[in-house]
Amino acid sequence: MADERKTLVLTGASRGIGHATVKRFSREGWRVITCSRQAFAEDCPWPAGPEDHIKVDLSDQEDVGIAIAEIRHRLEANGGRLDALVNNAAISPKLEGGKRMNSIETPMHMWRDVFQVNFFAPIMLARGLFKELGNAKGSVVNVTSIVGSRVHPFAGTAYATSKAALVALTREMAADFGPHGIRVNAIAPGEIETSILSPGTEKIVETIPLRRLGQTSEVAETIYFLCSDQSSYVSGSEIHINGGQHV
Repeated sequence: MADERKTLVLTGASRGIGHATVKRFSREGWRVITCSRQAFAEDCPWPAGPEDHIKVDLSDQEDVGIAIAEIRHRLEANGGRLDALVNNAAISPKLEGGKRMNSIETPMHMWRDVFQVNFFAPIMLARGLFKELGNAKGSVVNVTSIVGSRVHPFAGTAYATSKAALVALTREMAADFGPHGIRVNAIAPGEIETSILSPGTEKIVETIPLRRLGQTSEVAETIYFLCSDQSSYVSGSEIHINGGQHV
């Protein structure tokens, strides 16, 4: 029998924003196909996890291609339709003690790895799943960052520039994918409370107008909005989720 559920493909599902996003969509009855470097963990709190998880190394272009083929195969159960693709996975290398890697000293091989995961993998996945997204008149959400528009005390140069590039890519994709009924947007989180906060984040909180960290559930709510019919005329936008930090 055909699977009539709406389907989301999500990268970087193993923790933080990704974890909260899986739970948010699962509550609405969506089928969620998760992608991450790790195998599925049995303590992940959502149903159908093991059979809808794909282990993929986004830093390896060949592995991304294999994952795309596997995703397309799994989507055959619901008529080759993909309602949403959320490009959430990213890497942000740091120096010892969590210090930022600047533009002078970051090794070039690290630049290549960061851009492959943070920038090239999203467009590879969107292009590889273009037909399925078009069949569903689906939505793509690219997770950028506040550091794409400002120098940050913790985020390295390669990470920041990859996120700035992803913002520009979102605009280009919105123009190119739009005529096929596919909406493309981005969200730019600021300081979100996760298990991997950098030391010194509490000093940044003092400068945020709302005077608090964001919650992963708040980010997930915005992602869900952009993938739902409530945002049916929103495309090419970047929504800031940072408590006013960008103003």
